[in-house]
Amino acid sequence: MSDGETDAWVGVWRPHKPKGPIAALYSSPGPKYALPGSTGNDFHDPRKLKAPAFSFGIRRSQLSSDLSPGPGYLVPANITRIGRSGTPAYSLYSRPKDSLRFQTPGPGKYAPERAGKSAFYSSPAYSMSARTGGFFNPTSPGPAAYTLPSVLGTRTVNKPSAPNFSLTGRSKVGSFHEDLQKTPGPGTYKMVEPSSYKYKPPQYSMIGRNMMPGDLTEKPGPGAYRPEVVTFTRRKSPCFSFGIRHSEFSTPVFLDKED
Repeated sequence: MSDGETDAWVGVWRPHKPKGPIAALYSSPGPKYALPGSTGNDFHDPRKLKAPAFSFGIRRSQLSSDLSPGPGYLVPANITRIGRSGTPAYSLYSRPKDSLRFQTPGPGKYAPERAGKSAFYSSPAYSMSARTGGFFNPTSPGPAAYTLPSVLGTRTVNKPSAPNFSLTGRSKVGSFHEDLQKTPGPGTYKMVEPSSYKYKPPQYSMIGRNMMPGDLTEKPGPGAYRPEVVTFTRRKSPCFSFGIRHSEFSTPVFLDKED
């Protein structure tokens, strides 16, 4: 054995196989399981009291008013408010196909010799599997793998510690060498509006001239009317026309030309 291997072990202790199973030989999943929470509605801890939960729902889509077919569809003439009107109508269909008959298996379809344990007694059978891994750990830690806590300082575990004192630096706040130039002066603060703590008088504003509402349409003047052509209030001589008015087949008007 080399000198390096001799220094790794302390004393006469050497690794050995335990006489029986111990808890250190079996691995556990560790703290990877988390307890369910006691707040919220989903995944609530069943062991805790749960207050009632309410929901506001979701916004529903507005039903549009143009989903009806409208007057575009044609209602048959023989449809009334109590049903179809007229004599009964019959239709002719083809002959339906015969349903397939169930094919019953014969005696030769069964094989009782293959029933096995479901129909015959059988002796117990055992199987041998391979060795499972992960349950046996022959390597156990030695005494040199553990370290004792320190007995110096304030963080001792099993030993009493003496009182400790610490010295801090001199504080500049309130001392004789404090820099008072960083203090804000009177000009740093804004003046408070008097209306925030006293009576506030009414305030007025000036806006532009408003136009009075009125009718801006164009009205006809006195020259737009022709009372001489009005025939509703006086007698009118009969008028006759040839052809159709505003037609290309109307009779033209012939005027005598002056010589």
